[in-house]
Amino acid sequence: MADSPLITHLYTADPSAHAFEGKIYIYPSHDRETDIADNDLGDQYDMVDYHVLSMDTVGGPVKDNGIALALEDIPWASKQLWAPDAAHKNGKYYLYFPARDKEGIFRIGVAISSRPEGPFKAEPTPIKGSYSIDPCSFVDDDGKAYLYFGGIWGGQLQRWRTSSYDANGTEPADNEPAIGPRVAELTDDMKSFKSKISEVQIVDEKGKPLLASDHDRRFFEAPWMYKRNGLYYFTYSTGNTHYLAYATGKSPTGPFTYQGRILEPVVGWTTHHSIVDFKGKTYLFYHDSTLSGGKNHLRCVKVRELTFDANGKIPTMKGTA
Repeated sequence: MADSPLITHLYTADPSAHAFEGKIYIYPSHDRETDIADNDLGDQYDMVDYHVLSMDTVGGPVKDNGIALALEDIPWASKQLWAPDAAHKNGKYYLYFPARDKEGIFRIGVAISSRPEGPFKAEPTPIKGSYSIDPCSFVDDDGKAYLYFGGIWGGQLQRWRTSSYDANGTEPADNEPAIGPRVAELTDDMKSFKSKISEVQIVDEKGKPLLASDHDRRFFEAPWMYKRNGLYYFTYSTGNTHYLAYATGKSPTGPFTYQGRILEPVVGWTTHHSIVDFKGKTYLFYHDSTLSGGKNHLRCVKVRELTFDANGKIPTMKGTA
């Protein structure tokens, strides 16, 4: 199971998996071949639509439900439909997605459907105040919903270190706290922010913020929230060091204490994931570039079972590199 792409007729990445209506639905990005040269801003990741995948059982057949949302149907977006996520509340399904607006700034939009597989209809404008990439939606047991987001380099988070966008914004110095992801509570209708956006703190065992130089542990992109036995697991990618890591806390907004690695590096430059409970087991969905023979921007979604030890720790799994 760990070595087999879920589908092979499309290149897919950044899988956000959820258990809806007795099935697993996966919301990936859709890679496509381009002539754009690789660069640190990610221009080669030139996606233009989203497909939703579904499966009745892990390891069984995977259905491609077709295009759920296309760039041409999003009034405010200009390009790059990167990693999405989905949520269910109020009897509706909400697809959160990043895209560049007409000025080239990444914003986060929301699209709505009555079905988990879509099709989704995008709101005419992005979420007010949103920025950067990699939205992760989380509906807590009390019904409150949150949106986590952020990614540095091509994801532009380093350009938002102040309260406004700075096209020349850079990462902090090595001895300064690392840039953290962002979180905001969502309104009841799931279409806007109810609270102010705050920075998520990831700290070490002594409670000190991880430094920008701590590339093996600090946040880079791909936030994901998972809750188990009342404990919040904030999971993420370290980006240029290619680890999936996790930190835990007692509140959905943090702070979160670094705990370790979930997955070692895989084939390909990026790593992005989700965690979902289904039929009594927990699964890690992730991607690598094995389907394309190692091309960084042409990836494939895979799945593994995720386990916990008696203390709630996640044993580190080997990658595919």
